[in-house]
Amino acid sequence: MFKDKRSKMIVLVAHCILNQNSKIDGCAYYPGPIKGVAELLMSAGCGIVQLPCPELMHLGLDRRVDRQSARTIEAEDTRVARLMSENAGRSCCRQIAEEAAYQVQEYLKNGFEVGGMLGINGSPTCGVETIWAERQEEPGRGVLIQELVEACQGRGVSLHFKGIKAAKPGEAIATTKEMLWSLAAQ
Repeated sequence: MFKDKRSKMIVLVAHCILNQNSKIDGCAYYPGPIKGVAELLMSAGCGIVQLPCPELMHLGLDRRVDRQSARTIEAEDTRVARLMSENAGRSCCRQIAEEAAYQVQEYLKNGFEVGGMLGINGSPTCGVETIWAERQEEPGRGVLIQELVEACQGRGVSLHFKGIKAAKPGEAIATTKEMLWSLAAQ
């Protein structure tokens, strides 16, 4: 089955890797995708599963900001982190994670190679090695990543997770290459 031109290689990515327009105000580093990462994935012939942005889905593009208050990126990220870790935010992440885990399970069941999940370090939802909490970046996994790990485990699926930062394009490209090399080696 599936004996056409498809590569049968898949990578899941955090939404803002391919769409920086979804980022909280003041945090976009590119006009559209994180160019070097997107180009690498495309040139590898890899299928890209772009997960929905849980912050956008739950809080809206403006993240329910109080336009009357004096805002800093640190304060806004902390506020968003708090909202996304509450029950309704976590529920939104859980739904996205369950749907993504189902897709991973289907690809694997049908003989595809799934290279893993490329998240955004420092994000309160999509951070893999680091998250944003209480006005600083700290070690940990974002709410969506936590839920995706759990959803994959519940389906008996193993998924490799790596995080990148848009502000560090050289490191982001190196991490993406590492993920693609491991995919090619499978």
